[in-house]
Amino acid sequence: MTIEEYDPRDDGRYHYTHHDPEGNEYSFHGVFHGEPSLEGVVQTFEYEGAPGHVSMDTLTLEEQDGRTTVRTNSVFQAVEDRDAIVLAGMEKGVTEGMQRLEELLEKLKKKGEGGASRAT
Repeated sequence: MTIEEYDPRDDGRYHYTHHDPEGNEYSFHGVFHGEPSLEGVVQTFEYEGAPGHVSMDTLTLEEQDGRTTVRTNSVFQAVEDRDAIVLAGMEKGVTEGMQRLEELLEKLKKKGEGGASRAT
């Protein structure tokens, strides 16, 4: 992924591009609304492969019993906007991204457990 711009503050902007193994590029941009915090982030989201179909996305983080639940909610201006994003394959991309995040967190957890056992 290439991050062209990332300014996580109220009215700050972001723009990044994913690159897949086949050489395809997928670019996204938006604007942050309110101050991002550990409790959550609110931002607009636009996939440049489906321009004009902008969503307002809210991400919240909730810790319970030592685990963090991530919830995202995307609100579109029209059903057609939502459908354009689904047809562009965004659901698959989100699912793959969450799976990769879960794998990374598992690796970090194992690394942390290994480090703790060496220290004792």
